[in-house]
Amino acid sequence: MTSSTDSTDSTGSPATAATPKAAPKDPWDLPDVSGLVVGVLGGTGEQGRGLAYRLAKAGQKVILGSRAADRAQAVAEELGHGVEGADNAECARRSDIVIVAVPWDGHAKTLESLREELVGKLVVDCVNPLGFDKKGAYALKPEEGSAAEQAAALLPDSRVAAAFHHLSAVLLQDASLEEIDTDVMVLGEERADVELVQALAGRIPGMRGVFAGRLRNAHQVESLVANLISVNRRYKAHAGLRVTDI
Repeated sequence: MTSSTDSTDSTGSPATAATPKAAPKDPWDLPDVSGLVVGVLGGTGEQGRGLAYRLAKAGQKVILGSRAADRAQAVAEELGHGVEGADNAECARRSDIVIVAVPWDGHAKTLESLREELVGKLVVDCVNPLGFDKKGAYALKPEEGSAAEQAAALLPDSRVAAAFHHLSAVLLQDASLEEIDTDVMVLGEERADVELVQALAGRIPGMRGVFAGRLRNAHQVESLVANLISVNRRYKAHAGLRVTDI
């Protein structure tokens, strides 16, 4: 008779102790992105200018891109905090992470023209396909499903994520505000890329990057901006989003 501490497996061989499961990864354990160079395509527009300002103020190295290098350089000088200006191609080449903040009607053309410069880059799309009529803003649905999915289709050799859709350009550019009280919904296919973008969002005081799904879910995130525009018009506000219970 064997003692209670002896055991065998189904083949009669001594059983080995089960390997303890690794502790689940803390979703708020994010990488250090402080040394990465961030490029902002469409950086002379309101949203791009605001993002560039906030990231640079937080200590990030930022290159602002535009179709015209002199225009980018003039805006970069206005923003200060070490922001540099360049044409879009140079901005893409010199950056580790590239934020796309161009108008929707120039989205596809801009990305097509920069496909070579964006090879191997993490591209973060924050473009919102919207239409406007007398009833206000409404969402458009691109053939690919969303602006982010269009970017992924046009840039097969880049890694595409989506984020920064719901930020008020007015608040981003308001130098009197030390913090921006909002969450940033981040979507992407690879966890490592999503976490880089979450960490980048978290560099801005008051902001938090929150994983919100794969790129196939980007359409509803982009579309929500139409609702926020309606909120802002009714309440004379600059509304953002907060996700509760996390």
